[in-house]
Amino acid sequence: MSDVISITAPMSDETVAKLKAGDQVLITGVVYTARDTAHKRLVDSMDKGEALPFDMKGQVIYYVGPSPAKPGQVIGSAGPTTSYRMDLYSERLMEIGMKGMIGKGMRDKKVVDAMKKHKCVYFAAIGGAAALIARSIKAAEVIAYDDLGPEAIRRLEVVNFKAVVINDIYGNDLYEIGKAKYKVAK
Repeated sequence: MSDVISITAPMSDETVAKLKAGDQVLITGVVYTARDTAHKRLVDSMDKGEALPFDMKGQVIYYVGPSPAKPGQVIGSAGPTTSYRMDLYSERLMEIGMKGMIGKGMRDKKVVDAMKKHKCVYFAAIGGAAALIARSIKAAEVIAYDDLGPEAIRRLEVVNFKAVVINDIYGNDLYEIGKAKYKVAK
């Protein structure tokens, strides 16, 4: 593992190329939220030739459905959701420029292969730390699909959002690396 790396979102190909599985990062900038229903709507819009609610180029999407904000707060608890539910749609968004995804859990091999092809990384946020994660979110605004409630697409401004690179563009997978360290030879 490396030192903590500060990165800015949206991300460039150069930034993505520097990240390796196991790197701890602090993300500052703009991140968008979307879960499975929002992903389906985005891809359906693409299929119909409709404009998307934001330009996907360089963007990072956080798989979260935050709880309502308490008075005086920007957002409620904002912990990651399980990422495999977005696997069906992820490559399509990578094809139009998405550079990062934040969630929890493993990704399908097809998604990992697409990350290599389209230069996109997958970050894990700390599960069970939703209230702590919310502290790094300085602004939140619903920009699309308001009818989805907590699963609406939000534009978040984040400062020092903590995450770990799970899958890099070189095919490395931190979950597999971790398992291999403890595998007993037969």
